[in-house]
Amino acid sequence: MKNIIEDPQLHNREFIFVDRSEAGSRLGRIVREKTPTDGLLLAIPSGGVPVAAAMQEHISWPLDLLLVRKVQIPWNTEAGFGAVNMDGDRIFNEPLLNSLNLTEQEVERQVDRTLQTIARRKKLFRGSRPFPDIINKNIIIVDDGLASGFTMLAAIRFARRRNPSSITVAVPTGVLDTCNRIAAEVDLLYCLNIRENYPFAVASAYDNWYDLTDQDVLDWLGRESP
Repeated sequence: MKNIIEDPQLHNREFIFVDRSEAGSRLGRIVREKTPTDGLLLAIPSGGVPVAAAMQEHISWPLDLLLVRKVQIPWNTEAGFGAVNMDGDRIFNEPLLNSLNLTEQEVERQVDRTLQTIARRKKLFRGSRPFPDIINKNIIIVDDGLASGFTMLAAIRFARRRNPSSITVAVPTGVLDTCNRIAAEVDLLYCLNIRENYPFAVASAYDNWYDLTDQDVLDWLGRESP
């Protein structure tokens, strides 16, 4: 698609970033070439926070958070069948959900748990600060990668409802099918390392990969937990 910008030298390669910070710095150098002077970086916690923080070396936009969360499969918390945002929008991976044979009550239970996690993290990360006004502003939504893409779709839906001037997505790595789907929803998508091969894992773009804690996010933001 015409609105996808990648690094052709990184196409289909693995383990090409040292860590999220190094990936964010490389991403920022590319993004700044087409970036307006005013805007807002919106990082998706947890993995998007160090990426966006490193992008600020090259893009002097303020950084804030856009809280979304995957809806976990009950017996596999590492995997999800969809995502929820701060407005409570639910975006499900319908083929996967149908294959799981969950009851309606089980689905609702998982959604409720996800909403509780979002509420807890909102209090932890934002305190009493409201979500910033993005009406008529350029925004860049940042994460550490695009796998299924449902978390990013939930973030885009939340942002679009607030009428920004433009929505750009910036990620270091992503799978081609998902990149095409996300690009159709936004003005521009940056994904340095697009891969076409399955199985796809965001982690396999990074030499140093680990799960970030809430405290890690607070440390990156330079704030202390209440």
